[in-house]
Amino acid sequence: MERFPWLGVIGLMLGIFLGALDGQIVSTALPTMVGDLGGLDHLSWAVTAYLLTSAAATPLWGKLGDLYGRKGAYQGAVVLFLAGSVLVGLARSMEQLIAFRALQGVGAGGLMVGALAVVGVLVPAEGRGRVQSVIGVLMPVAFVGGPLLGGFLTDHLSWRWAFYVNVPVGVFALAAVAGGGGGGGPPPPPPRTGARIDWAGVGLLTGGVLALTLVGSWGGTAYGWTSPQVLGAAAVAVVALARFVRVERRAVEPLIPPALFRHRAVTEALVLGFLLGGLMLVLVGYLPQYLQFVQGASPTTGGLLLVPLMLGMIGAQLVTARLVARGGSGRHHPLLGSAVALAGTLLLLTLGTDTPQLLASALTVVAGAGIGLVMQSTLLATMAAVPPRDMGAAMGSVMLFRTIGGSLGMAALGAVYTARLSSSLSGGPGADAAVPTADGLTPAAVDHLPAQAAEAVRTAVTTGLHGTLLGAAAVAAAAVVVAALARRAAPAPVGDRSPEPAPADLG
Repeated sequence: MERFPWLGVIGLMLGIFLGALDGQIVSTALPTMVGDLGGLDHLSWAVTAYLLTSAAATPLWGKLGDLYGRKGAYQGAVVLFLAGSVLVGLARSMEQLIAFRALQGVGAGGLMVGALAVVGVLVPAEGRGRVQSVIGVLMPVAFVGGPLLGGFLTDHLSWRWAFYVNVPVGVFALAAVAGGGGGGGPPPPPPRTGARIDWAGVGLLTGGVLALTLVGSWGGTAYGWTSPQVLGAAAVAVVALARFVRVERRAVEPLIPPALFRHRAVTEALVLGFLLGGLMLVLVGYLPQYLQFVQGASPTTGGLLLVPLMLGMIGAQLVTARLVARGGSGRHHPLLGSAVALAGTLLLLTLGTDTPQLLASALTVVAGAGIGLVMQSTLLATMAAVPPRDMGAAMGSVMLFRTIGGSLGMAALGAVYTARLSSSLSGGPGADAAVPTADGLTPAAVDHLPAQAAEAVRTAVTTGLHGTLLGAAAVAAAAVVVAALARRAAPAPVGDRSPEPAPADLG
């Protein structure tokens, strides 16, 4: 661990922070962006395009690092991300912005997986917890700080600076990684002989992920669940992903090696990442709605009130990393974390229209602690389980499942929120008191409503949140079941565990 280049670690951490931050920073800038560029009907694609391309590109970047060098793949991802950031800032129409956000997402897909692959190969098992704890701190800070920073830059400079700000940070990250490779170790391993990208797998996985995410995004909102658009996207997803599984079994260098799934720890990490990724984004996405509409918090204050959620995640990740670093197996952590996340989600069901603001904020810490415990323990278990040659593919798979879970969770439970909110507004006691529709509802508008109508809105938002939390609790309960089943299963080896030589220049 002493020989690990810490300047390079800083560069890796900055890249991870940029990718996570940019997924959230656009939320508070979107209204201004649409007002400046027009194209209200394309608003959701400014977010969806980034998430889709990021999810689809994640395993590809991991495989590129495994085959041709992890340092070069990571730096290439940073450069592509920065190019997309600049182009988004220069966009003059919503169509341009969406296209450049998609490009930016392709680069973002390689930031997290690239850094995790380098850490997983270079850092000994006893030191991974320390480095991973730093990553664990950065993620919740990015999720909560993104909307705050986006709002600040939009208010005081321009929404374009929400993207331009990536450039100096990204350039420093590139310089740190390039300059942090010393250490006197052996040279980087040469590219694998005859290595080639599984392009058929790339195309099928990309198509399947895109179609699956569109099902979650469209279903119950833009189109009905039984509409030709949603059913068609679902059919494409099923066919593409089924074909992808068959292709991967025959590929020389599979994008997601089937051998990864022979180890229970890896399968557990993928499934729990899918479930808890959705739970985390749902809490971050919909608790601010409650805090602003019901508690009367401003957008900035609403973000600050989520700090206990962030602190719970950070605290659990730091404790888990310390325990694993001291030789703990961490075998029971996923089950414990899933149970805590379930308890925390059920606890949030006590939120009402008369809940004190500080108490509402404090209640989020329990769910945050459970999510942090699961995310940290499963990632460390995956690093310990897979051979170094497949570390990039393994990290790419973990991040892919988390991203898909987050996207689908936000879409599906968001539909529940909207349906319950609209139903309550149309049939509640204040329905005849000039209550606006859900489409035209804003926190500022509530302050100017008659008392009865304002109370009807607060009740409707709380009702919508409770529906979302019930769905989130079901997701957390499924995570408990998965963790309990995995705990009872005996681990199985995953291929060759012979180490690759640790390169001195970040692989």
